[in-house]
Formats: sequence, C-alpha cells, structure tokens
Amino acid sequence: MSNIIVLGAGMVGSVIARDLSEKHDVTIADIEPQTLKLLKKRLPSINTEEVNALDAEALKNLLKPFDIVICAVPGNLGFKVLKNVIEAGKNVVDISFAEENCLELDYLAKQNNVTAVIDCGVAPGMDNLLLGFLNTKIEVTDFECFVGGLPKTRSKPFEYKAPFSPLDVIAEYVRPVHYFENGRELVKEPLTDRELVEFDRIGTLEAFNTDGLRSLIYTMSHIPNMKEKTLRYPGHVEAIRTLKHSGFFDQEPVTVNGMEISPLEFTSKVLINEWKLKRKEEEFTIMRVNIRGIESGKRKEYIYDLYDEYDNIKQETSMARTTGFTANAVANLILKDKFNKVGVYAPEHIGGHTDCCKTVIDYMEERKVRYRLEVNSLD
Repeated sequence: MSNIIVLGAGMVGSVIARDLSEKHDVTIADIEPQTLKLLKKRLPSINTEEVNALDAEALKNLLKPFDIVICAVPGNLGFKVLKNVIEAGKNVVDISFAEENCLELDYLAKQNNVTAVIDCGVAPGMDNLLLGFLNTKIEVTDFECFVGGLPKTRSKPFEYKAPFSPLDVIAEYVRPVHYFENGRELVKEPLTDRELVEFDRIGTLEAFNTDGLRSLIYTMSHIPNMKEKTLRYPGHVEAIRTLKHSGFFDQEPVTVNGMEISPLEFTSKVLINEWKLKRKEEEFTIMRVNIRGIESGKRKEYIYDLYDEYDNIKQETSMARTTGFTANAVANLILKDKFNKVGVYAPEHIGGHTDCCKTVIDYMEERKVRYRLEVNSLD
C-alpha cells in the first residue's frame, strides 16, 4: 500500500482519489476548503489538506511523506504546479493539460531524480499510448483522433456540458491548431475543417480542428500525417464561432461602467452555469483513434473505439472516469517500478513498452472502460 496525494479536488481529481483509495492511502489537496469539506463528507476514508499549490515552499512541505503525486489542477496552473512538484523531488503523473510544453521540464526532472508522466488522460493520454504501442509494431503513416464528451440530453444553443473549467474548454476554441500533413508541420485556426462523422449508438456528430497533438509534435514527428479533432453535436461549431467572432473570447480588457473586465473571464463566468453538469446528469465519452501504416509490407488500419457512460452507481462522470483511471493506471506502473525512467515523459513513451501498455489497458478494462479494436487490410 502506497501513500498518494492528489492535487485538485475537482470532478476528475475526486474520482482519481476514490479509485486509488481502494488499495492505497490517499490524500487530496485543494485551495478551496468548502470543496474539501464536501468531498470529505462523500468520501470519508480520504484525507484532505488545504494548500495553495503555487506556493512552492508550502507544497514541498506537504508532499514530503508521499510516494507519488497526481496533479489534477486547472490547465492555467498546470505548468507551474508541475514544476513545483518536480522541484520537491516527487514522482508525478499529470492531467492538468497545461498550454505550455511540459516536456521542457525534462532537465529539471533529471536534476531531481524524478519520473514525471504528463497528459495522462483520455485524449491526450490513451490515444498517445495506443499510438506509442503501434509505433513499435508497424511503420505508422497516419494518425487521427476524434474525441469528445457530451451530455445525453441535448439542449440549445450549445448542446454541451463541461466536466471541467470553461476556460480550459475555451482554450481549445482559440489555441492555434498544429497538425502534420505529408511530413510537414502546419498551423491552422481552430474550429475549422468541420466534418460529420457517424458513430454507433450516437449517430451523427461534427468533428473540427483543435490543438490536441501536444507532445506528439515532438515525439512522433516522423509520422507524415497526424491530426486531432474534437467531437460535438452538429451545430455546436456555429454557436461557438458566433461567440468567438463577436469578441467574447478576447483577453484584452474592455471598460464597462468605469470598470475593466476581460471578455474571456466574463464569458467563462456565464458559461460555467450553462455548461455545468447537473448532479447525476448522464453524459458519455466517445473516441475513435485511427492509425494506419505498413506492416510486413502491407498497408493496415487499426481503429480503436471507446464509448463510456456516466456511472450511475458511483455517480461519476464518464470524462472523469476515462481521464482519471488512465492517470491511476500510469501511477501504479511507477509505484510498482514497471516504468522508472527519470525525466519527463508522455503516454506514447509508456505505450512503447508492450507490457506497460497492456497493464494500462487491463486496468481500464477492470473498470469497464473498454477500447474496442478493429483491424483492416487496406491492400
């Protein structure tokens, strides 16, 4: 039994802590005392600590007794908090999905003899791991990932609910998109190249460009074609484009009645109610990872499909399950010394180790998060 601390008591962090507490001693830390109080009431076996994770000294003191850290703070805090954890000399699994390139902290992890694995969610996360696995088996030529989390009940105008901060969602809609085409890295505006995609059980969804390749830009740049697209109900893109083109996502403050306010901050405050999942509201996560390449001289296609729903028994969202269980599976690899490389690594590095990849998939399967594989010959 290990001593584990989770930084961030939000929807995903609480699921991470609950799952790990079945076999480990778990503490969850957050800056909000009310959030911790409510979590403690729901999960009394989990210890709670109030901390400002941006306070490097306070965090270092808090982390001393723990074997590993799981970082589940909002994306805008992720890089700084990850840096603080590494400087504290603690192994860490991160799901904050910071905008910065966290691989740049590799030198710091090596200095502090730390194993850090970033982007350990569903996407980025499991899609990276699956690509890393196949990259060792075939000559990959194409990688594309379609992914989204959606409410079962559709309501206009957005037909969307967010399991995390609206600011992190909006970041997907404004951040330039990096992708690979014919061996060249290209940059395009988000919300572009809209296409309709059919899925069993769901029907038609719309897919559009978002900046989801992240670490793959650096670790898998030998693959000629790579892209990631977000999935929403048809019509969502047009609603978001209206907000974006009207200036609601601008960061530059505007003056209203003598007060300066950022349109982006205002919009996120409004949308937090519009996009917030209601208690016990059912939702699902859907992902399709399509990897094509040359195997034994022949072209093959590997398609991984995920469909996961809200857990009515544990009352946990699918997005929290598919994200949090991935992080926990990787944390267990580190705790069991199955992945012990010092430095900052991404899930595709984990996937490159066949036994590690299988262990993660088995961990997910045990929790009924299933990736269905279809293999097709293209010749």
